[in-house]
Formats: sequence, structure tokens, C-alpha cells
Amino acid sequence: MFLSGGREAAMREEIRKTEKWEVFELVLEGNGDGNPYTDYEIYGYFSGEHENKKVSGFYDGDRRYVIRFMPSFEGIYTYRVEGSFTEAVYEGQFEVTAATGNNHGPVRVCDTYHFAYEDGTPYYSIGTTCYAWTHQPEAMQLETLDTLRKSPFNKIRFCIFPKHYDYNLYEPISYPYEGKPCDISGITKDNFMEYLPSNPDNNWNYRRFNPEHFRIIEKRIQDLMEMGVEADLILMHPYDRWGFSEMDSESSALYINYITARFAAYRNVWWSLANEFDLCEKKGLKDWEEYANILVKKDPYRRLRSIHNCKLLYDYTRPWVTHCSVQRTEIYLSAAGTKALREQYGKPVVFDEVGYEGNINFSWGNLTAEEMVRLFWTTTVRGGYCGHGETYMHEKDKLWWSHGGVLYGESADRLKFLYELLLQTPGHGLKPAEIKKWEDNCATASHPGYSGKYYLFYTGHTRPAFKEFEFQPEKRYVVQVIDTWDMTIEDRGVYSNKFRIELPSKEYMALRIWEEGLKGYLQ
Repeated sequence: MFLSGGREAAMREEIRKTEKWEVFELVLEGNGDGNPYTDYEIYGYFSGEHENKKVSGFYDGDRRYVIRFMPSFEGIYTYRVEGSFTEAVYEGQFEVTAATGNNHGPVRVCDTYHFAYEDGTPYYSIGTTCYAWTHQPEAMQLETLDTLRKSPFNKIRFCIFPKHYDYNLYEPISYPYEGKPCDISGITKDNFMEYLPSNPDNNWNYRRFNPEHFRIIEKRIQDLMEMGVEADLILMHPYDRWGFSEMDSESSALYINYITARFAAYRNVWWSLANEFDLCEKKGLKDWEEYANILVKKDPYRRLRSIHNCKLLYDYTRPWVTHCSVQRTEIYLSAAGTKALREQYGKPVVFDEVGYEGNINFSWGNLTAEEMVRLFWTTTVRGGYCGHGETYMHEKDKLWWSHGGVLYGESADRLKFLYELLLQTPGHGLKPAEIKKWEDNCATASHPGYSGKYYLFYTGHTRPAFKEFEFQPEKRYVVQVIDTWDMTIEDRGVYSNKFRIELPSKEYMALRIWEEGLKGYLQ
């Protein structure tokens, strides 16, 4: 909707309709003199029966000012948009209708350690990482979207700034600022680390954004939203030859303000303040807290927020952090630490990086598919959530981990199998079982409408020939044996009191056990 008049022109518009939790957008004509990114303001007041919000807009080039709003309730809303960008005042109203299809609203923290959509539907994160997929040619972006449609992944992590790292030495299709990059004609796989962010040939105007760069990203956010996939936006990172990781505090704050105004209205957006924050040499704790402050202040929708580590964990008890976004700090101490992190921070634990299925030279990038699936299951039964990635060698160094495209590995189908099992979990999520006789890889869940218990036990690398259980003698328990690799479920009958379940002496098995009366409460 592009408006060029004032109040009267807006009032003549027929009332528009939008779904609850969808984006209502106004595109307005305004002042293009000077530097519109810094010289002028645009903000709007949106009011419905159950909410009132003030929202900042942004400049989108060519005298276009945009303001976006996500309504959270049905009914008639009114708006008033004003600011120094124009002398006009824009007023109007629109109708918010019921959500349809896979529109369940934004994801929120639920029951301390888990997630749910705003309409109460449980959300089980099965995420993946494609750092630079929106910086690739459009054909590859579309290929990535097609792959996601066929995959189990309901969250994808990716960067707003381009990435410079091994297996990722191509120029992006666009840049976030007006200006030009350093000359890379001499770059090779052997000397790429010499192209530092402080290269004097970089020439950017950090006060003037390139709208086309952000339009590409928001188009993909919209595509992901329509598919039901969360967009976990990485705002900053250290893998850089353009200088973006070394921006001064004022420029960084301007950037955070801009992307918050631009992206916050999309219900599927999550904020990841940084990837491997502890490798960003020009940023300190004071900087991260300042940027987090801006997110809290400028995001009227309270999107999920976190910050990702390399070796040093952030203090996830900070009130602005909604969940722990963590990477393994030791090669074998990732998924195994899920329970400890839950207890330490009292928030959902998401292992966004436990390693990648692939065969590249780095130790983090040559896990077997079996190990990737094991890490997912281990994290799950310890009460957390895990992230996928893939790094198989490619003749043109086009790895899913950074570029997207297509998947070559074997873990994705097994993760879809896990996801389908999670969808049958009573309540909103699993927690570590407090039964001393059982190993650590056991989880329990319950439904608020029924007191019966539900257990999920995982053997991991071990391969027992049988397992023995002892439950309340007056209760009856349904038992299933699950092969997590072959993706089979075998019914073993109903038991009570003490019983023994034979197993095939095979790795990666699971048992699902629930009180007989709980069946009707399974998802």
C-alpha cells in the first residue's frame, strides 16, 4: 500500500484485512533529501481492543518509508503514522481476521525449558544452519527453499552480513551498505585469512544502508514464514573481510535499530545477537549488552533473543536472553551437557551447533550421519533441542552449512522421524527423568489434563540385550521399541510392576513407555 497524500487520502482507503500475526504494512512517500536513514523519523501508533503499540518504521530508498505492524488479536485496529519524514499525518483502520493454515503465531518460551507458538501449539525445534544462503544467486536460494520444504527443519540460522571463511570465499550478491569492498582478485584458499576486516580498500558508508540487500533477506523471511520455518537471524559474526565486524559502536547501534524496525514484525523472526561472539575481537561485554538493550527497547513483539558462543559461554542468566543458543565447547561435551545447562541457566537449551554431518578437514565438520542423529537424540532426552548442519565436500565448495542448496547426508530423514515422535509427546516437552536406576538418557513428560507418566529412553552408543523396569504394580504401561536409525516402531504389549524388555543388542535404540490411560493425551 503506497500512500502519497495525507490524512484524507488515507481515510478514503477501503478498510484492509489481514490475519492475526501477519504483517500489516504501509509504504509512504517522504523526504529524500540529505541522509534519510539518519535525518528523519517515522513511527506509528497501532490500537486495537486488546493492545496498543508504538512501532518504528524505516527508509527503503527512493523516498519510500515503510512501517510494519503485527497484530496479535482479531478485530478492528486503528493507526496513526507521523514523523519528521513528512508534514502529513496518516490515519486509518484495518480489520484483523482469524489465523489460518500453519499460522500459529510467534514462538514463545513455555514451561521454563520449552517452546510453544502463541496459540498454545507446542514447538519442537529441529533447526539447521545455512550461514550465507541469502547471499547466493537467486536460483540457489530457491533451491534451498525447495530442500527445506522436503526436510524436517522448522528453524534455520543465517547471517545478515556476508561471511568470509574457508569453503566460503565467493562475493555475496549484495552488500548491506553503500560503498565498495576490497579487491579480492588475489584471494586463494591458502591466503584467505590475510584478507582482514581492516583492509584499507574497504570503502563503506555505515550511515547509508543498501535497501536491496535487506529486501532479499526479508523476502526469504517471508518465504520461510509461509512454510512454517523460523528465521534465526545472526546479527553479527567475526568471519569478515569487509569490515562489518569492526564497525564502531554508533554504527552498530544504527544497524541494530534499522534491522529491528525492518524485520521485527515477521512472526517467525528470532534474534541471534552474534555467532561466536567471543571471537569478535572488537566487541566486548559492554557492546553486547548495549545492542541487546536496543533489541529489547525497539522490538515491540518480544521476539526470542540469544547469543551464540565459540569457547566461552555467555551469561545466559541475563534478563534479555530468552534461551541458551550454544555450541559444543569440547568435541564430546555437547549434547551430554544439556541437563547441566538447564539447571545452570533455567532456560530452554538449544545446541545450535554440535558439529556437522560431512567429510571436510575440520573436526567439527566430519561427523557421521549416525553421530549427528545420536547427538539429536541425546540432547532431546536430556530436555533440550539440537541443531543440524551438513558439510560434505563439493567441487565448487558449495556446502549446505554456508550456501544452502541440496542435502547429501542421511541424517535429515532420521531427524524427521524424531520430530514426528516429538509431535506425539504429551504436554509441551521432555525433561530428564529422575529415576536413579535408569541411565542419563531418559526423559519423561506429562499432560496437564492427566497425571499418567510418559517415558522416552535412548541407548545411544550402548547396545543392551534387554532392559528391566519396575513401575507401580497397580498401573499398566504400554511399551514400544524404536529403532532410531532404521526408523521402525515395534509394539511390545502392556506391562505392569516389574518387567523385562528384550532388545536386539544394537546401537541407537529407544523405548517409549507410557501409562495406558495416557494414550488419549498423546499429540
